[in-house]
Formats: sequence, C-alpha cells, structure tokens
Amino acid sequence: MAHLTGTRVSTFNESFLNENEHDSNAVLMELDKGLRSTKQGIQCEAVVRFPRLFEKYPFPILINSSFIKLADYFVSGSNLLRFWVLRVCQQSENHLDKILNIDSFVRCIFVVMHSNDPVARALLLRTLGAVSRVIPEKQQVHHAIRRALDSHDTVEVEAAIYASSCFAAQSSSFAISMCAKISDMIESLQVPVPMKLLLIPVLRHMHHEATTASLVSRLCMDLLPKYPAQSFVVAIIDTLTQLSSRTLVGVPGQLDVLLDFMQDLRTPVRIQVLRSLNELAGRQSVHAWPKPAIKALIDRFELCTNSKEQFLFLSILLKLSECPLTCQQLLREHRVALLRLCIQCISKLDDYTTATQAMAVLSVLVAFGLKKKGSGEQVDDILHMVNLHMEGLLLCTAKRAECTRDLRRVLTYGIRITKANAEFGTSFIGIVTSTLGDKGAYPPANAELMCEALAGLCEHFQLRKYAFSTAEDLIGDDNAMDTDELPPPKVNPMLARLPLILHKLNTIIDQENCEQQLRSVEILSSLVLQTTMGCYLPQKVVQCFEKCLGRLNCWTLYRIARTASRYGHHYVAAHIYTKVSQIVISDHMHYFLVALSQISQAECILNYGLEYAYMRDNYAPKVAPEPLMPLMKRLETASNLYQQALASLRAGSSPQHPCTFQLEYLKIRAQFLQTLHLAVTVKNAQVIVPPPAIAGSLAQNSRDYLQKFGHVTNQLRKLVKALKACEETYARLYKSSFDADHVTLEFLEVAEFQCALFAHIIESICYATPPEPPVFLTTGDHPETRYFAASCQRMEQMQKNLPQEPANAKTISNRHLDVIIAQIEIITKTPLCLPRYFFQILQSTQIKLSVSPQPRSATEPVNVQSGSNLVIKVEGVLQHFSKQKKHFRRVESVQLSLTSQLITPPPRSSQELPKQAANDTVTLNQIVKPQRDFLSGSFLLPISNGGHFQVTLETFVVDENGITWCTGPKSSMVVRVLEDPSKQGAPAPSTSQAVGQTRRF
Repeated sequence: MAHLTGTRVSTFNESFLNENEHDSNAVLMELDKGLRSTKQGIQCEAVVRFPRLFEKYPFPILINSSFIKLADYFVSGSNLLRFWVLRVCQQSENHLDKILNIDSFVRCIFVVMHSNDPVARALLLRTLGAVSRVIPEKQQVHHAIRRALDSHDTVEVEAAIYASSCFAAQSSSFAISMCAKISDMIESLQVPVPMKLLLIPVLRHMHHEATTASLVSRLCMDLLPKYPAQSFVVAIIDTLTQLSSRTLVGVPGQLDVLLDFMQDLRTPVRIQVLRSLNELAGRQSVHAWPKPAIKALIDRFELCTNSKEQFLFLSILLKLSECPLTCQQLLREHRVALLRLCIQCISKLDDYTTATQAMAVLSVLVAFGLKKKGSGEQVDDILHMVNLHMEGLLLCTAKRAECTRDLRRVLTYGIRITKANAEFGTSFIGIVTSTLGDKGAYPPANAELMCEALAGLCEHFQLRKYAFSTAEDLIGDDNAMDTDELPPPKVNPMLARLPLILHKLNTIIDQENCEQQLRSVEILSSLVLQTTMGCYLPQKVVQCFEKCLGRLNCWTLYRIARTASRYGHHYVAAHIYTKVSQIVISDHMHYFLVALSQISQAECILNYGLEYAYMRDNYAPKVAPEPLMPLMKRLETASNLYQQALASLRAGSSPQHPCTFQLEYLKIRAQFLQTLHLAVTVKNAQVIVPPPAIAGSLAQNSRDYLQKFGHVTNQLRKLVKALKACEETYARLYKSSFDADHVTLEFLEVAEFQCALFAHIIESICYATPPEPPVFLTTGDHPETRYFAASCQRMEQMQKNLPQEPANAKTISNRHLDVIIAQIEIITKTPLCLPRYFFQILQSTQIKLSVSPQPRSATEPVNVQSGSNLVIKVEGVLQHFSKQKKHFRRVESVQLSLTSQLITPPPRSSQELPKQAANDTVTLNQIVKPQRDFLSGSFLLPISNGGHFQVTLETFVVDENGITWCTGPKSSMVVRVLEDPSKQGAPAPSTSQAVGQTRRF
C-alpha cells in the first residue's frame, strides 16, 4: 500500500530515537545496515541520522566507532555521500573531541586528497575545516590547505579558503604562517575579484599575536585606497572591526576610520559603518572609546539620511547608554544634543521604528539619571519629553499589527523608567489601562503585549508594597522626627484601575470569539490575582472567574487556577480545580487535580476558618466573615486534608511523572501543620496540667530552674525539636531542587527561615540562654516570596511582646504562650503561595550513569578475588532540557561518592574480629568535569578479605557558583569477595591425608 499512498518507506528502523526500545549498539547496527545498502538514497539517509544518534547517546566509544565508519564511507563513497558526511561533522561539533583516535580518522579521509576529482578534494578540505577544533596543529593538513590555495579549480580554492578561516580561528601558528600567503593573494592581479572578497574575511582571525594583528591592520588599511569598490570597502571595514574588537588596542584608530567613512556617499557603506560602530559599542570594547569619538559620532548624525541609518545610529547610542561610564558622559556633556536629535526622530510619526528607538535612548538616560544620586535634576527635561510623547507613541503603535515590535520597545522602556520613578509608573499604568480598556479594536498580539506590561508593572509595585528592608523603597524625609507610629501602608496603584481591568476581562469572556484571546484572558486573570494578593476577593471578582467556567476550555481554566494557587487565592483555585477534575479523562490528571483541590480547601480553612462548601454557598460580598472554627480545629482539619491530598497525589503519579517534589513538599507542609497543632495543644494543656509539687526539687537537682514550671517546659522543648526537623527537611528539599526556578528556591529559603525563627522564639521562652537568632538571607525578589517574607517580619515584631526578663529569672506564663498562639495565627492567616516548581518544570537536568563491572543479573553479586582491589569505572551523560532561553543554573562539575559497607562478614575467629572492624566501611570521593555533556571517572576500591559488601555510588551536582546539589542518581551493587584458599584455616584431616598423600592445588 505504500506505493499507492506515496509514503516513503525506509528499509531500516526509523524509531531508533526511542530509547525504551533500543540501546545505542542496536541503533548503530540499524544505521550500519543502512550504510551497507546498495541504494545511494538509503546510504545518505543513514548518514544524516548520525547527529541525532550522537545527541541521544554521546558516549565516546560509540562516537569514535561511528566516525571511523563514516571515514571509511567518505573514502569509498560518492561525492554526495561525502557531502552528507561533511554535514555530520558540522552538526556534531560538540562531540568531535570524543573521537578517541582522531589521527586514524584524519589519516583515513586524507587519502581523498590524492584524488583526481577537485570536488572530492574540496569536500575533504571543508571536512577538515569542520573538525579543525580537534586537529588545530596538524602540519600535514596545513600544508594541504596552502597547496590547495594555488589550485586552478575554483571549487577547490573556495574550499581551501573556508578551511583556512576555520584553522586560523583555532591555530595561532597557522594564522601567522598564512598571513603573508593570504596578503599576497589579495594583492595579486591573477586572483579574481570574487576570490579576494572571500579571502578578506579570513584576516579577522589573525589576532593571536599583537605583531600579526598590527600587520594585518596595516595591510587592510593599505587595501582601502587600492580597492575603492563598494563590496571591497564593506568587507575590509567589517574585517577591521572584527579584528579591533578582539584585540581592543586598535579600537580608537578603528573609530577614526569609521567616522571618516560616515561621509561616504554610498548608502551600503554607511550602513556597514554604523553596524561596525554598533559592534564596537558592545560591553567588551565600549571602555576603549575615547571621549572625542563620542562627540564626533553625535556631530555626524546629520549625515544619516534614511530611516534605517537613523535606527542604526540610535542603536549605537542605546548601547553607549547601557554602559554606566559612557552614559554618565552623555548626560554631562551631550545631554542637549542627544535630546535634540531624539526629539527630531520622535517627531517623525511616519516611522515608528525609529521613533520608539529614540524613546528607548531617552528612557535609558532617564533611568540612569534617576537612580544615580544627585543626577535627578539633569534628566528633568528628558523626563518631561518622555512624558509628553510616551502616550502618543503607545496609541499609534498599539493600533497597527505591523508595529508589534515597536510597541514592545515602548512598553519595555516604560517599565524601566517605572523602576526608577514610582510617580511616572503610576501615570504609565493609567495610560496603558486606558488604552487597553477603551472600545478600540487592537490586534491580539498588541493586546497581549499591553496585558504583559501591566503584569510587569503590577509586579514592581507589589514588590514595593511588601518591601521592608531595601533602601530604595524607604519613603520619608531624612529630617523627620522618629515616632512609634507605623509608616503609612504602601498601596499598589493597580488597585485603583482594577474595575477597568475587570470590565475588560468580562468583555473578552462575553465575546463570541473569546477563544482567539485566551492568552489575554490568562494574563488579565493573573493581573487581577496578583493585584489582590493577600486580600479577600470581592464577590464581583469571584463571579467573573465563575463566568470563565462556562466559556473557557479546561487547559485555560487550569492555568488560571494554577495562578490563583501561586498568589494565595485558594477559594478560586479550589472552585476551578473541583470543576475541572470532573471533566478530565485521564486518571492521573483526575487524581492530580483532586489533590490540588484538597490542598486549596485546606488552605481556605486555615485562612478563613470556614470550610470550602460553606464559603461556596455563603460567599461574603466584600469583607471576609468571622471564622467559625477554633484554631485547633482549623489545624486538625487542614492536616487531614493534606494527608488526603498526599494519597491522591500518589495515585496521580506515574513512572514517567513521579511527582517527587510535590510529594516531598506536601509531606513537609503536613508535618509543619502537625507541629503547629502540637503548639496549640501545649497552650491548652498548660491550664489543665499544673506543675507537680516536686517540680521545684526536680529543677534544683537537674540545675535547670525552668523545670519548675513542669509539663509545659518539656513540651515546648519538644516543639523546638519538631520545628528544627521541619527546617532541616526544607533544607534537604532545597538541596535536591537543582532544576527549580528562582521563585521556588526563594520560597523554600523563606519557609526554612520561618521554621528557624519560630523555633528561636520558642527557645527564648523555654531555655535560659537561647542561641543567636537566625539570619534572614533573602527578602524576596518576587511578589509572592516578598509577601511571605513580610509575614516573617510580622513574626519578628510580635516577638517584642514577650516579657523582658533577666536570664536567671525567666518564667513561662500565659503571656508567653499567648505570643506563640499569635505567631501561629500569623502563619495560618497568611495565604500560602504554592511555588512555581510545584506546577511547572521549566528546566530538566538528568544524569544517566553506566557503572562497570555489572553483575550478570540483578540478584547476583559481583565476584572479586580476595586480596585484590576492585576497579569501578563510571561513565555518564548529562541531558539538559529547558523551555527558557537561559538555564537557571548549569552543571559545572559532578561529584562522585563511592561507599563500600560490609553487610555479611565472613566467619572468623574471635581474635580477628576487632582487627577488621575498622575497615568495614570505605568512602571515596572524586570530582569530574563534564566534557561536552560526558563525564567519566574511576575508583580503586580496597576490599578486605571475604564477605559481602554493599557498594553504593551517589552523584552530586556542582553548579557554576560552587554550590553542591543532592540531585544526582544513585546506583548500588553487591560485591562478594571470594576466600583465598591459601589463607583458610586447616580443615579436618581426610582419609587420604591420614595415609600421607599430599593434596595439590
């Protein structure tokens, strides 16, 4: 049927990427079968699959054998097959250093250099250039490239130029030796012009030595007047710029050359000059700019005639403004000129790209000036112009679908000014919400951008609202009198615009085509939930989310509920989770949603003292009702719901999705709530369990006078141990969360500090000399973590209500325990914001280990001869997956820890047991650094005579900051040491020995 449907069928297995079905050897055999095919198409198809094979199984043995096999087919195959082998080498650059015998590979393919086919030689040269990183100093290859440059075939010469560029970037000796050769070819009249244009970019790699770099610079400067053609000027300017940016010494001279060429009448030349200036304005070379060069650059703005040149010119100024040194110089010396040219570009409303880029330059200058003390007056006029033109640019770009990138630029730099000036941020929120909330029709992409900008603005003001220790958020007069009154509460200006946002959200939901704006619905819902974080949701907001249940799909509803859980609105989350769990088809998803619903119901009880069913039927319109449950009942009911959520989550987990972090987190939360329940029990028991009559004598005998208060002292100390156990569990969970995002790690840090702080407060009550208080290492860089940290600050303030007593006259009274109950009220009434890693895994790092020797079966041990050491070889592969452009943290090195423990000792006499007891456990550590996601290590494990040993290999990851994470895999095996017959005790004499016969071994 394949020939009827037109489907191409391969003769070898195409499902080799499924590692559940094949191992690397089986996959290699399948590909080898395709290479041995008589059809050229199947051979090429087998070759192009090798890069994916290397990514899946990056083991040196497999890669080495694969490249040796490819080298054989490169020699014996056609030019088409050689071309695809070249592509494999280019796409597998990360794995080239795993070729163990690279000399054999090069020696094998180098045979093609003696071929009479110039195309084959050209393919060989390009292949050698592709592997130049692992053979940079191969003199035989250097000589072949030099000889190929003198060839009469154009294809071979172009391939030699490509190989020269590759080797010059890797080898300093090759670059120095080829400098004269390439310069002679460029100046030669026999070399055609297109070939010279290919040779000039090779010179950009001649930066290994200062003398060579200066020689190449002089050569290029001599070529500029000799070859005034446009293509030559563009190529030479680009080469000189690349060379200067790498050496940094020639940056001032190159700037003079570029500024002179800005007067050129040819537009492509001026555009190349602006691009070169833009590259020299980068972070690496911007510090080498002299002051006169910046002034000369601004003076030449009038030479930019078209919009593209003006945009590139403004991009240069934007990069210069990003550097603090040059930005300060621009504000002091060129502020008026910059303001004039930016206004000139903004006034051209027919080109919004240039106008928004000019607005970006002004925004960076304003943000820098406002953050720097004493520079605020310098940017008042710039800030005034930004306020004057920001709204116009926003309105003009928001209505055009082709201006999405320009709108993003306006919103991004508006948020940047907001972080430096809260007053501007308040007005900017009003501009964006008014634009989004009017009746005008905006393209969906632009509407999403405005929603995302509002979310970013809301996040910034939420951080200011809950800030308590950052200097930039302290508001007040330095000369004001210190008073005992609390500072006025900070308000998020987004709250005043909340009715408009709700109206926009209701409008989108009521539309018939709301499916096309689901992203906007999600962002607006997140904005509402983030703005009202820590507040009781009014009934109108809840009704808006209830309306979503009938109009949106399950995935969008789950995302809204997930956001509600992350910002502590557990009633909305429980309402949506309950509805969605009744619709899903998969059993795993059903139990996962049921677990989330039970967590949200438990948090509703803790926050409001009301069960979820009662709140659903009697939801208060504006203010939260009084709690109906006492504190102990709340803690008991919430703990039961968390235990049910644990059971549901175990039912929803699977081998593919084990939910390890979620289960551990729920266990800690349930353990913490049970500890709080114990604290309330201690308070209640104080009334009914007075100290015994002999308490004073017991305190005197134990020299612990706090024992005279009887039962409550021991219970409080027991409570301290339970809280410290919770703290240690949070610390272990933190250490195992290598792939967690920054929000989750901050959340775990604050939770660990909360346990330590509460334990310290109780220690200060039940111990005469408590230890030092814990140090708060983070204040939170995200709204939910900073809100959590603010609750810890309230706990610290509550500690001041404890009676001030000397260390030798401490008491434990109702006042002390009332403070503990007040602390628990703060903890329970602070809505729990579930960490992001609970729902989303944005990064995944896995280590797959191969340990040898391996037993024949899982139940059999590894046999080792007595008196010898066991060699254990460890190979591993790192696999990274990330949904973000940048990883949260990367693996710098891997620590391998090998532990050997005696589990079954051999039968020994009583005199030998004490001698061997000290050598029963051996621990070896080794730190290996992965090379191209591959790691290898080996251990020489000393084994004592006889017995069974449990050998365990643990893996720890060390990131780029030197932090060790307990997140690696664990492997174990049983080793049996065979007894040495020569050292065994003499057995009972046999019949043959009795008659004098000798037994031989």
